[in-house]
Amino acid sequence: MEKEAEFEFTADSELDYDLLEPREVDFEGDEVEAQKAEALRAGLADFELDEEDLQILNQEFAAPESEDSGGWPVLAVVGRPNVGKSTLVNRILGRREAVVQDTPGVTRDRVSYPAQWAGKNFTLVDTGGWEVDVKGLDREVAAQAEAAIDRADAVLFVVDARVGATATDERVVKLLRSKGKPVILAANKVDSDVLEAEAASLWSLGLGQPFPISALHGRGAGDLLDEVLRVLPEESAVEGRLKRDGIHRVALLGRPNVGKSSLLNALAKETRVVVNELAGTTRDPVDEMIELDGQPWWFVDTAGIRRRMYKSIGADYYASLRTQSALEKAEVAMVLLDASEEMSDQDVRIIQQVIEAGRALVIVNNKWDLVDEYRQKELKGEQERALVQLGWAPKINVAAKTTWHTNRISRALNAALEGWQTRISTGRLNGFLGELVAANPHPLRGGKQPRILFATQVSTCPPRIVIFTTGFLDPAYRRFIERRLREEFGFVGTPIRISVRVREKRRR
Repeated sequence: MEKEAEFEFTADSELDYDLLEPREVDFEGDEVEAQKAEALRAGLADFELDEEDLQILNQEFAAPESEDSGGWPVLAVVGRPNVGKSTLVNRILGRREAVVQDTPGVTRDRVSYPAQWAGKNFTLVDTGGWEVDVKGLDREVAAQAEAAIDRADAVLFVVDARVGATATDERVVKLLRSKGKPVILAANKVDSDVLEAEAASLWSLGLGQPFPISALHGRGAGDLLDEVLRVLPEESAVEGRLKRDGIHRVALLGRPNVGKSSLLNALAKETRVVVNELAGTTRDPVDEMIELDGQPWWFVDTAGIRRRMYKSIGADYYASLRTQSALEKAEVAMVLLDASEEMSDQDVRIIQQVIEAGRALVIVNNKWDLVDEYRQKELKGEQERALVQLGWAPKINVAAKTTWHTNRISRALNAALEGWQTRISTGRLNGFLGELVAANPHPLRGGKQPRILFATQVSTCPPRIVIFTTGFLDPAYRRFIERRLREEFGFVGTPIRISVRVREKRRR
């Protein structure tokens, strides 16, 4: 076996002791261990297995499905405020993804979603309400909608059939014609046959046939999507500019005013996002590509999370939803903590949110320039108590305002990503568990001792391991297995999913 990779990290402060690179894992495995694992696998034939068990056992290792929609054709949904664009987006997606309220102007930025119809994938882009001759925030929303058109292969123009064509709609039509993109006209809010005559009046816009639909009830949505597929190309002519090209995405998370935007500016070495002492300056996720140590990264600055999402209302709810979406699209989450303040329950909840999402994790203690020696010791104690189960997460101390130690971020991100992508061969995993159980057997339960029959890693990103047993494994024993897995194989910066499937012997 090749020698494990050495990693030396010199810490100037006490809280840097957790930053370790994951070890290199021998993916080929030992031939003897592989043979033993195959024998264990064959032994499962004596146990009752369901269809899902067989799928797990017979499938090849499942590489993570890429969420990158690069190359898919892009459809932009545009229209005036409150014509039902986000409701239509949710109807097409088949789930409540975009925020919908009765008041206009809820959607401000352009947000992309992977969508599918009749077996064809495409990217759906929701935009804010489009108005002309406006200023301030409304003008920025309109600019975002225009940018969405420039980066789309086709446009779905939504009009309120009950109101009819307005002067704003006619101005938008002129702009759409100047862009030269295919346009599908959706006459929304046609909830009955009686209103279809209202939709017919929209022929006057000169965009061809208006498709009468009710985004709220789903009426006519199928015919509209059939037309969308007819005009969309097989491959996007514009998505190349939007494609991530394998560049890793990092979400910056934390409470309001912990310095997320300041850190993004420090990494970019210029002002990319607005920074203000007023908490909550950032409302919508901001994507920026930044190069660290010669490696490009997509950083997403998110809104500060104030409270649990279900307790949020209005703009806070909207911001929380967008932050959650940014986390789900990222591979690594950097959770920023204000080192000068006592850790709060909200800090712990945000970290738990990352773990539940299955993302790689790096914890950053920001504002280190405001921390004295007494506070350093105090913070160390707080984090040892609050994050007792998170010794695997890299922790680094930085001062975004002065850029102190920001050069360590690239190394921490790569360490967490490597752990997130770690794969253990089935032979080596079963050999490891066999030795572990022999030395530390599971406690007796009701006079019986659960036995591990077979184990396999079914996926990475995050690593998921399925263990077949003859009985329930105590939570404490599962945590013991996870701890020893980390000691043996690294898994730095990543949660590990351990699933236990209890199976009984077949009755003869």
